[in-house]
Amino acid sequence: MNYTELKTAVEDYTENTFSATDFANMVRLSEQRIYNSVQLPALRKNVTGTLTQGNQYLSAPTDFLSVFSLAVISGGEYSFLLNKDVNFIRESFPNPTIQGVPKYYALFGPDSSNPDELTLILGPTPTAALTAELHYFYYPESIVTATNTWLSDNFDSVLFNAVMVEAARFMKQEPDIVAEMDKQYVQSLTLLKNLGDGKNRQDAYRSGQVRTQVI
Repeated sequence: MNYTELKTAVEDYTENTFSATDFANMVRLSEQRIYNSVQLPALRKNVTGTLTQGNQYLSAPTDFLSVFSLAVISGGEYSFLLNKDVNFIRESFPNPTIQGVPKYYALFGPDSSNPDELTLILGPTPTAALTAELHYFYYPESIVTATNTWLSDNFDSVLFNAVMVEAARFMKQEPDIVAEMDKQYVQSLTLLKNLGDGKNRQDAYRSGQVRTQVI
């Protein structure tokens, strides 16, 4: 289902016509709701970079939402860092001038040079310009501008039902109608979670990942 087909379907079901701006807003709200309800491989990116010797901070990508995994690559071998909080890093490595191969990371907070972006803190401080590989979650391009997305191509039912909920609210429908639309959305979302948080996670190595029992 592409964007035009989605708009046509929603307008046919609601027997209403929405302006381009209003419908785009409903779709973006729906996508955000879905993307924060289930973790899908399509919501992950992979980037590699170089750690700076003597600098315990690592800037996150501009579209960063959260970490999936962070690894240091040395001699062709991957060493995955353990996720901790800032207090652990500060307590375990109180002297940032003492360097080594990082074993831990934490989400530190806004970048001092760009408050809109986030920074990771490493422990211990990198002892060399090591290669790092970051897998992270992000918001993929909206179907509003991309025309087609992984979600619209593979699970258009959950996107359609989510937009129907937003449309019912936009049209100020009766509470029972909104509740029914939301019920349909939850049912389709359950199927998506069965895939994203269930089938795709059966052999997950890290136990801390979101994982649900496959229905």
